[in-house]
Amino acid sequence: MSNLEPTRSVVYSQGIIFTMKTKSCWFGVGCSVIGVLAIVCVQAVAEGKHPATLVSLGGVDSIIARAITDANIPGAVLVVGHDGAVVYRKAYGNRALEPKIEAMTVDTVFDLASLTKVIATTTAMMQLFEQGRVRMNDPVAKYLPEFGQNGKEDITLRQLMTHYSGMAPDLDLTTPWEGKNTAYQLAFVEPPETTPGSGFVYSDINFITLGALVEKVSGETLDEYATKHIFAPLKMTRTRFVPPASWRAKIAPTQYDEKEHMLRGDVHDPTARRMGGVAGHAGLFSTADDLAKFAQALLNGGRGILSADTVEKMTSPEQPPQAPVLRGFGWDIDSPFSSNRGDLLPVGSFGHTGFTGTSMWIDPTTQTYIILLTNSVHPRGKGNAVGLRSKVATEVAAALALNPSEKEAMRWKSITGYNEAMSASRHMGTRNGTVKNGIDVLEEHGFDVLQPASADSGKKRIGVVTNQTGIDGQGLRTIDVLAKAPGVSLEAIFSPEHGVTGTLDTTGIGNSVDEATGIPVYSVYGGTDAARRPPADVMKYLDAVVFDIQDAGARYYTYETTLGYFLEGAAAAGIELIVLDRPDPVTGSFVQGPVSDAGKENFTDYWTVPVRPGMTMGELARMFNAERNINAKLTVVPMEGWQRGDWFDSTGLAWVNPSPNLRSVTEAALYPGVAIIEGTNVSVGRGTDTPFELLGAPWMKSKELAAYLNARGIAGLRFVPVTFTPTSSNYSGQMCSGVNIIVTDRNGFDAPELGMELAAALRKLYPADYKIERLPELLMNKSVYDALLAGQDPRRIAQDWQEGLQKFVKIREKYLIYK
Repeated sequence: MSNLEPTRSVVYSQGIIFTMKTKSCWFGVGCSVIGVLAIVCVQAVAEGKHPATLVSLGGVDSIIARAITDANIPGAVLVVGHDGAVVYRKAYGNRALEPKIEAMTVDTVFDLASLTKVIATTTAMMQLFEQGRVRMNDPVAKYLPEFGQNGKEDITLRQLMTHYSGMAPDLDLTTPWEGKNTAYQLAFVEPPETTPGSGFVYSDINFITLGALVEKVSGETLDEYATKHIFAPLKMTRTRFVPPASWRAKIAPTQYDEKEHMLRGDVHDPTARRMGGVAGHAGLFSTADDLAKFAQALLNGGRGILSADTVEKMTSPEQPPQAPVLRGFGWDIDSPFSSNRGDLLPVGSFGHTGFTGTSMWIDPTTQTYIILLTNSVHPRGKGNAVGLRSKVATEVAAALALNPSEKEAMRWKSITGYNEAMSASRHMGTRNGTVKNGIDVLEEHGFDVLQPASADSGKKRIGVVTNQTGIDGQGLRTIDVLAKAPGVSLEAIFSPEHGVTGTLDTTGIGNSVDEATGIPVYSVYGGTDAARRPPADVMKYLDAVVFDIQDAGARYYTYETTLGYFLEGAAAAGIELIVLDRPDPVTGSFVQGPVSDAGKENFTDYWTVPVRPGMTMGELARMFNAERNINAKLTVVPMEGWQRGDWFDSTGLAWVNPSPNLRSVTEAALYPGVAIIEGTNVSVGRGTDTPFELLGAPWMKSKELAAYLNARGIAGLRFVPVTFTPTSSNYSGQMCSGVNIIVTDRNGFDAPELGMELAAALRKLYPADYKIERLPELLMNKSVYDALLAGQDPRRIAQDWQEGLQKFVKIREKYLIYK
């Protein structure tokens, strides 16, 4: 015993734990509250690190004891890790109740059930991804051609990994079949139950298919691959498929099979059992100690099996951005299956469960994992560990005094990237806000930013770029407010597209004079590029230009380009541009759509931004000025009271149509999607009472189109067959059949992706009539257009543009005013 050094003792509710230290492990032995020997082991698992303190989890002991008393579980093994060490390790109750009672021990081997998905299959897939042998956005059929039938041609690896494939929960077990290859063939011919990508359906078929894919790409069977590349590097010596007979005495039995044979070492899952015990969705057996090694490896950045970047990607939200269920690759983040996160661990942590009663949850923020293994299905499938998991996780987090809030925010920000929109959609609701626009803030501050440098320099000569949306909180025009402002002389008014009153829908807008003030109005909208830029001969006589226009929140809305042109004009003239900020009417949280291709800038595409950038005019001005190296003297007068999640109807501000055909918040929400295709031979409702809420043409069939789009399961939207006759624009005076687009959840749909759905539907249903050639004029992304022409599924197309979105979000972050 000379190598044992007494260190400390800790008093638990059930007695005294005597603790001694070896070179690598802290041991304590005491009495369990339910009469089973407990070993509380505090083991350094990260380079000899020892925990700062031992913990008492008497509350957890009581919770588990109650679950045993209530017959929810026969017994359990709990291992808790924190800050690189195991801080709690304990066995409870019994391993077996039938045919004879056996006490639970900490080294019990459990049928992990669906934990197989994340321990073996997901890890294998991420290793292949890391090696460049698979791409998550590739169709499964690229690797398994047999899979690409019966409507599965465009199902991607990502959709399998996140359970958004639309596949049924399991293979058909009502008819007899046996063998792994048979299961693969059944999965390959199975049609999706729902439209791929339209919703979350937890499916074993997804991971059965992924198991087949691992075998195909690696050239090794799944069990061989997992043993060699995952379990062996982590020294998980008690983890494997099809455990040997020598393990039987330590295996926790599950329940009786259809022949009244107690399953013990035979996999509980009937599909995996028919497959011979090795499957991508179930079949793995392991101990809590081995799973602790795996969990700690992930907390250590995947050391030994994956890179840190791959672990972060695997455990970050990877489902469709607007989806209400958060899933990483394989791992659960926030879904109906997340009970084992408890009430205190943050969203941003991750885990998984298994049907037999197994679970693990890992939180990188607090460097904590909770592994709770039970065989709740024993002996006759009537137990239930769901409620227990939640209670245990909550009690552990409370006992460890975990305080993840600040770190959680940092991790969540770092992992969400383009998912900012998704995160916002889950947490924001309408509010009754009180927002002050930039013009109101300017007035309250006595027009300070407009004042001349000194009293001797005279009044500052200014111009203003504005239209009918430029009004203050009292309903006064910005023009009139500035004309009467002290210390300034309003010399020029510049009017954008639709004119200073916002009522004209033509390029033939000439110069005029404002009737109320007599100040000249210079049109900066015409048929040529020169006509759309500020006149240099006017700019050179000004000291500053004020910009006050309400944007629509879409890249191709021309006011954003007008802003860019005035930045350039101000820089050339050596004068200041002052932007009076206003809300993004469709929130500043959603960042959606393909980023436009570089080098193709035009009046509807000033810079390489996505269709829906989620930025105010003030923020766009800061970004344009810096990223395009304009370097104008720029001042932004920010709003007060605006929050990034605010839709316009949450601001308390009066709605003023920013252009003749954007008449409501609903139309503004649809505009970044529907407007993408309005350059093609369709009517989007211009010349009706509800522009952008309609889509039609004389050659469409309204019921057919509505049925097709509704069957696509597009989140947040429904489609109603209608007929209408527009009085202007495309098909003026002609009856059009089509759809009325109904928004059921404005936070839940992706507007640019809607544009892709509409274009793809028209091309599929009406190939002889729909003329898609002009789509690139507003889409401005060749790869997306080419994918549409190739007939790719719109959800796959939208997933492919996410990489560009993530890059844009990182640039965007530098220029946000309202955090």
